[in-house]
Amino acid sequence: MKFGIIKERKNPPDRRVVFSPEKLQEFKNQFPTASIKVESSNIRVFSDEAYKKAGFEITENMSDCDVLFGVKEVPIDALINNKKYFFFSHTIKKQPYNRKLLNAILDKNIVLFDHETIVKENGMRLIGFGRYAGIVGAYNGFRAIGLKNKNFSLPKAETLDSQKELISKLKKITLPINFKILLTGNGKVAYGAKEMLDAIAIKEVSVDDYLSENFTEPVYCLADVLDYNKRKDGKVIDNFDFYDHPENYESDFMRFAEVSDFFIAGHFYGNGAPYLFTRQDAKSEKFKIKFVADISCDVDGPVASTLRASTIADPIYGYNSKTEKEVDYTDDNAITVMAVDNLPCELPKDASEGFGEMFLKNVIPAFFNNDKDGVLARAKMTENGKLTERFAYLQDFIDGRE
Repeated sequence: MKFGIIKERKNPPDRRVVFSPEKLQEFKNQFPTASIKVESSNIRVFSDEAYKKAGFEITENMSDCDVLFGVKEVPIDALINNKKYFFFSHTIKKQPYNRKLLNAILDKNIVLFDHETIVKENGMRLIGFGRYAGIVGAYNGFRAIGLKNKNFSLPKAETLDSQKELISKLKKITLPINFKILLTGNGKVAYGAKEMLDAIAIKEVSVDDYLSENFTEPVYCLADVLDYNKRKDGKVIDNFDFYDHPENYESDFMRFAEVSDFFIAGHFYGNGAPYLFTRQDAKSEKFKIKFVADISCDVDGPVASTLRASTIADPIYGYNSKTEKEVDYTDDNAITVMAVDNLPCELPKDASEGFGEMFLKNVIPAFFNNDKDGVLARAKMTENGKLTERFAYLQDFIDGRE
């Protein structure tokens, strides 16, 4: 079987890749019968020369490959008929801007495996860039604090080479005493952000202590869904009850907002769940949060200050809670918001190496063991010009009926 690493063609350019040269060598060593080619790219964080030195053919023509690996959406005119593709298609939530792409994939008889659909039997994702979103998001949040308060200056993450360099820069900043940081979530995003807080020796405290105590140093707490949501009937059950019946819950976030300075949103927000804080909540005199790093970035949703996604080029804006409008982040009355929605792009080397490690462990073996764990079967969205049964719910979407 012949595999190919394709050039990223989406704008703005994305420098990430599914496999670094080193991980591609590991792939070849583990599965020596595989044939692997790399499409030439002047964008990729790893140069063509690096892949050549690792022993791989660099080419402009990928038409003889069976399986093609990319990161972002492939432009319609670059899709090759009758191939198997892996990339983030951003279609599984019926994103209207990619309806034409999904139709083109069907028309061209392409078998599509979306990276988001590569899951365990229980639905948990096997691969992704979430950890790196958390790493960069936390760093960017601290950078925003320095820019607003003008008490320290951090370079943009995209100008640094690695997580190690981000940490080195963060270790040089000074935060006020009793500066309280709230981090929400229990997945890869939240734990990526937690890595950064722990690396710069910010003390982790329990939810109870965070809410009730004052400290003589900066502290943070990691809050899960049952910490900032409560059942309307007062019962305490478990996370699964919240996931299954979000309508039975209401937000209990304000108790955190009343004591927090900096909020890092690393949670996953499910449809029907209560908003963490509303625009009305943010108007309260008790609402203390002044800085928000919204890594989850659900626009006009559970984090009221996230009016829009920001960009790597212009990552910070302000939210005036009284007017509910965007303002300059330097405004005295502004909540400072960092809501970049493609954070891993700022750390392309580390993100690519980590992604390749997960992909080699969880996906590639399926091509050589007859997919004994069903990884490919679960991830396959299209085949023979049709949606697979698992993704038949997208039929109305591709027909333009919704």
